[in-house]
Amino acid sequence: MTAAVRVIFVFVTFAAAAVLAAGEAAAHEFKIGSLDIGHPWSRPTPQGAEMAGGYLTITNKGKVADRLIGGSSPAASEIEVHEMVDVDGVAKTRALENGLEIKPGKTVEFKPGALRIVLRGIKEPFQVGQKVKGTLVFEKAGTVDIVYNVEENAGAANGGIAGAHHGHH
Repeated sequence: MTAAVRVIFVFVTFAAAAVLAAGEAAAHEFKIGSLDIGHPWSRPTPQGAEMAGGYLTITNKGKVADRLIGGSSPAASEIEVHEMVDVDGVAKTRALENGLEIKPGKTVEFKPGALRIVLRGIKEPFQVGQKVKGTLVFEKAGTVDIVYNVEENAGAANGGIAGAHHGHH
């Protein structure tokens, strides 16, 4: 093999490995039925924190509405779906007792300062780089296993608008 061919071979091998690695990092998606769940993530939590927020997108590619009704995680004692509401001029979160409808053809974004999945009773602090296993339960599609990546600034890193709202936990 000539030096030039060797250099091209090394370059092509490196480029292919880089593309595969980038694809694995970007392909943090899950699917159940007609629902696509995109990039579940959470922020690191301080020592002593009792809860963490879970953020992601859910796209309904089907023709029928479905409803996120709950979930679970071995890292938390319970999971609730929350929304932000204005109570006398103060933003507060509240559990959606009946879950959240995902209409056909629509994408719902869970992000800081808006909708979120609340992991209550976390058993230990979440740390950057950690992978937190969980499930989401849908009324029609059923249960899907997901993984929340614990990231410092996931919304900005993944091109989402969530990065602009990271100060509002």
